[in-house]
Amino acid sequence: MKRRNGRFTEKTEQRKTLSRKAKEKHFLRSSQREPNKKPNQSQKKQTGTKRNRQKQDVRYDAGVSKAANEPERPFLCTVCGKGFGKSSSLNIHNRIHTGVKPYPCTECGKSFRHSSYLMAHQLIHSADKAYSCSTCGKSFRQLSGLRVHQRVHTGVKPYTCEDCGKSFSTSSSLTAHQRIHTGEKPFLCTECGKSFSQSGHLAVHQRIHTGQKPHKCKDCGKAFRGSSSLAVHKRVHTGEKPYTCNLCGKTFSRLSELHIHHRIHTQEKPYACTECEQAFSQASHLITHKRTHSGEKPYGCKECGKSFSQSSNLAKHQLIHKGDKPYVCTVCGKSFLHSSFLAQHQRTHTGEKPYTCKECGKSFRRSTHLSTHISIHTGEKPYKCTECGKCFRQSAYLVTHQRIHTGEKPYTCSKCGRGFSMSSDLRKHERIHTTDKPYACPACGKSFRQAQTLKTHQRIHTEEKPFTCSVCGLSFRWSCSLSAHQKVHQTEKQNSCSQCGKTFRAMSTLMLHKRIHSGEKPYTCSECGKHFRQASHLSMHRRIHSDEKPYPCHTCTKTFRSSSALLQHERTHTGERPYTNTHICDVCGNGFRLSSLLTLHKRIHTGKKPHTCNECGKSFRIKSYLKIHQAIHTDEKQHKCSECEKAFHVKSNLLRHTRIHTGEKPYACSECKKSFSRLSTLFEHQKKTH
Repeated sequence: MKRRNGRFTEKTEQRKTLSRKAKEKHFLRSSQREPNKKPNQSQKKQTGTKRNRQKQDVRYDAGVSKAANEPERPFLCTVCGKGFGKSSSLNIHNRIHTGVKPYPCTECGKSFRHSSYLMAHQLIHSADKAYSCSTCGKSFRQLSGLRVHQRVHTGVKPYTCEDCGKSFSTSSSLTAHQRIHTGEKPFLCTECGKSFSQSGHLAVHQRIHTGQKPHKCKDCGKAFRGSSSLAVHKRVHTGEKPYTCNLCGKTFSRLSELHIHHRIHTQEKPYACTECEQAFSQASHLITHKRTHSGEKPYGCKECGKSFSQSSNLAKHQLIHKGDKPYVCTVCGKSFLHSSFLAQHQRTHTGEKPYTCKECGKSFRRSTHLSTHISIHTGEKPYKCTECGKCFRQSAYLVTHQRIHTGEKPYTCSKCGRGFSMSSDLRKHERIHTTDKPYACPACGKSFRQAQTLKTHQRIHTEEKPFTCSVCGLSFRWSCSLSAHQKVHQTEKQNSCSQCGKTFRAMSTLMLHKRIHSGEKPYTCSECGKHFRQASHLSMHRRIHSDEKPYPCHTCTKTFRSSSALLQHERTHTGERPYTNTHICDVCGNGFRLSSLLTLHKRIHTGKKPHTCNECGKSFRIKSYLKIHQAIHTDEKQHKCSECEKAFHVKSNLLRHTRIHTGEKPYACSECKKSFSRLSTLFEHQKKTH
C-alpha cells in the first residue's frame, strides 16, 4: 500500500507541475495578444516567481526515474509485435490488421477506424472551408491542412529520413517512406493475404475483390479504383504531359514513364534474366520474358481457349471475336483493331522509318524490327530449343520452330481443312481460295498474293541483283538463285541417283530427278488434267489456259509467259551471247553452252532417236518434236487464224503465220539492220551474208 501511495503521490506532483506550465504558457500568449498593455511590477514579480518555480520543477524532473521518462508499453500486438502503453491504443491499432472500421459517416456511408478521422471527414459534407492560403487562394476545412499546404510554397520539408536523408513535408509521408527500409507491410488483405505498406494502397487493392470503382471520369464515363488513376486518366482528355525529359525534351503524362524513358539515354537495364542473362529496362518486361523459358501463358481467351503470355496480347486477340475494327486509314480505307496497328500502317504511305540502326544505318518502321535487326550485328540468339539445341533471335521464332517437333498446326483453313504452323502461312493460303491478289506492281500491273513476292518481282523492272557470289562476283535477283549457284563452285556432288548413278549438288534436285525414273507427276492441271513433275512447271502451264503473259518486251512489246523466255527473246534485239560454248562436240567441234544441248546434238551423229510415236512408229531426236508430230494423227487443229481461218496443229506455227497478216518482223540483223519474221531465217542470213 505504501508503494502504491508513493507512486500516486509522484504522479500527482507531476500533474501539478504540468498544470503550472500550462498556466504560464497561457499567460505568455495573452501578453503577446495585447502588446500595448505593459505588465505591472506585481505581474513581473509573479512571473519571476513562476520562472523560479519552473527551474525547481526542471530540477525536480531531472531527478525523476528513467521509468517515468520512458513509460512501459506492456500491451503488445500479436500480429506485428508493436507495443502500447494503453489497452485502448492496442485495440485501435488492431483495427489495422482486422480492417474493422466502426465509425461510419451518416452522409456517404464511408467508415473509419478512429472517431477523430470521422470528425475530420464530416467537414467535407459541411462545405465550409474557413482557412484560405494567402499565396494561391486555396481553401481548407482545417488549420492543420492549411499549414501542411503552405509547405508547398515555402519548400519546407521538416521530416527527414535517418536512413537515406530524404525529406518530407508531412510526418505521415515520412512514416510511410520508412517502411521501404524496414520492409514493414502492416496492412493485410483478408481476401488474398497480400500485404501493403500503406492503408490507402490496401483500400484501393480491396476494390479489386469488390469490383468497386468509385472515381468516375466526367468526360468519358470511365471509372477507376483510385483517385490517382483518375487524375492520370484526365490527362488523356486535357493532353497534359507535365513530366519533361531534360535530355531530349520529350514529355510524359506519368512520372514513372519518364523514369523508364531516362533508361533509353543511360542504357540502364537493371532487370536481368537468370536463365539467359538478357537484361531489361523494366521489371514487367523481365516477368514477361521469363514466360518464354517457363512456357507459362496465364491469360486465356474464354471464346476460343487460346492462351497468351501477356494480358495486352489477350486484349488485342479478343477484338477478333468482336469483329470490330474502329481505326480506319484515311488514305486507303483499310481498318485495324488497334490504333498502334493503324499508326504502323500509315508509315507504308508516308514511307517514314523512324527507327535507325547505329551500326549500319538501316531504318525500320517498327521498333521491334530494329531490335531484331540489331541481334544480327551482335550475333545474339538467346532463345534455345530444348529438343535440338537450335538457337533463335526471337522467342516467336522459337515457338514456331518447336511446332516442328510437336507437329502442332494450330491454324486451320476453313475451306479445305489444311493445317498450318504459322498464321501468316494460313493467310497466304486463304488467298488461293479467294483469288485475292492485293499487291499490284505499279510498272506492269501484275498482282501478287504476297508483298514479298511483289518486292522480288520488281527487281525485274529495276534490274536490281542484290545477291552477289563471293567467289566469282556474279549477281542474282533471288537468294535461292545465289544458293544454287554457289554449289557450282563446290567440286563434290554428294547426292547420287541409285538408278543411273547421276550425281547432284542439292538433295532437292536429286528428288526431282528421281521422278524421271519413277514416272511420278504429282502436280495436276485442273483444266486439262495434264500432270507435271514440278509445281513451277504446272504454274507455267496454267498460263496457256489463262493466256497470261506477264513478261513484256520493252523493245517490240511482245509478251511471254516466263522470264526465261523473255530473256532469250531480248537477246535477239541486243545480239548478246553471254554464255561461252564450254561443251564441245568431239565429232564436229561444234560448241554448246549446256551439256544437255550437246547430248541432243550428238544424236545427229549417232542417229539415235529415242522418242517414238505409238501410232506410226516414227522416231524423233527431241521429245518436243514427237509432241508436234502426234497432233497430225488427231487431225485436230486447235490453233486457228482469226484473219483467214487457217488452222494449225502447233501454236508456234500459228504465230509465224500471223506475221504474214501483220507484217511483223521481230528478228533484226545487228550488222545490216535487216529484219525477218523467223529466227531461223535471220540465222541463215547471217551465215550467208556476213
